[in-house]
Amino acid sequence: MTKCLPPRANAVAFAHNVLAVALVLGFASTTVTRASAENVTPPPTRALITPQAGNTPFLVGHAFGSQGYTCLPTNTGGTSWTINPPRPEATLFSDVFGQFAQIITHFASINEKPKAGVQPPLSGNATWQGFDTSKVWAAAIAQIPAGSDRASCPNEGSIACVLLASVGNERGPTGGRLLANTTFVQRLNTNGGSAPTSACSVGQTQLVPYSADYYFYRATE
Repeated sequence: MTKCLPPRANAVAFAHNVLAVALVLGFASTTVTRASAENVTPPPTRALITPQAGNTPFLVGHAFGSQGYTCLPTNTGGTSWTINPPRPEATLFSDVFGQFAQIITHFASINEKPKAGVQPPLSGNATWQGFDTSKVWAAAIAQIPAGSDRASCPNEGSIACVLLASVGNERGPTGGRLLANTTFVQRLNTNGGSAPTSACSVGQTQLVPYSADYYFYRATE
């Protein structure tokens, strides 16, 4: 028979559970950051997609997901597959003490904490949210074609390798800060994800699978 606890007992039990979850997430966040920071060595990249001096890589996430495309009319009366709006959807994993662990979700969302002088687009910004619910919103500032750099972007025909600058950051509601101080994000080693080459009808959508490595930077301490 299931026991029914009095309201106060229920409240106490709930509070204990919340505290336990918060402690676990806090420990996990610290563990992931320390474990990753010890081994984060991005491949050499062209100056165009290299963060400016004074920023240090602290985390890498190996992403598996999809890039969304919408079929839109062209100026010549035809149609083409276009990223409109940006629709990345991916899950990022990291090697934590020898275990492949999910650490970040990548998607598009409205920038809720824009930096001074930033006007968030209504279509949203590329977003990364850590398992501790901290976030970074970023916008692309430079890119190189896939296949143009053997060290960092070798897979010809894939989506571009990109340097993105933070346009907003947010701590998690319980103080999570895994991504709260991110300054730049590099998307490297892309594989797949390019626009379809098939004919399309206006309004049609398609998801194309891709993988990539995302390197996260913060100001050097």
